[in-house]
Amino acid sequence: MAEDLNIIQGSKTEQYEALLPQIKALIEGEPDQTANLANIAAALKEQFKWLWIGFYLVKEDQLVLGPFQGPVACTRIRYGKGVCGAAWEKAETLVVPDVEKFPGHIACSSLSRSEIVVPIVRDGQVIGVLDADSEALAAYDEVDKRFLETIVSWI
Repeated sequence: MAEDLNIIQGSKTEQYEALLPQIKALIEGEPDQTANLANIAAALKEQFKWLWIGFYLVKEDQLVLGPFQGPVACTRIRYGKGVCGAAWEKAETLVVPDVEKFPGHIACSSLSRSEIVVPIVRDGQVIGVLDADSEALAAYDEVDKRFLETIVSWI
C-alpha cells in the first residue's frame, strides 16, 4: 500500500470508519512491531490532530516509551501510576475527560487536558498501552474507546 492517508472530514465515527481500513492495510503483512506502532500513531495523529498519540510497552516493571507522535514524552511510567499505569494495572481502557481530576495524573505535557489509554493485551497479559492526549477537555468518548480497542486488537 502507498503510505499516503486519505484524511476525511465528518463525524468521529465516519473518520474512524475511513481510517481503520487504511491502518489495517499499513500493518498487514508487516511483521515488525515498531514499524506498525509507528504507522498507527502517525495515522491517528494525521487524522485527528491530537496533541499526543503513542505507545508505552511493558519492560520488566515499567511502561517504557515506544513509537509516538507529538511533543517529547515521559520515558518510563511505573505500574499503577498515572492514567497509563492505571490502565495497565486494571487491564481496561480508561477515558479521562479532565486529567486534572484524575488522582495521580502524570503531567508529561502541561497542554494535555483529556486522555484515553487502551491496554494491549496478549495471552491475558498487558504488553503495552496506546495513549492519546488532547488539549481539549472531554475529547474522548465511547466512540474512541470502541475504535481504538479495535486497532489495538490488531497489534
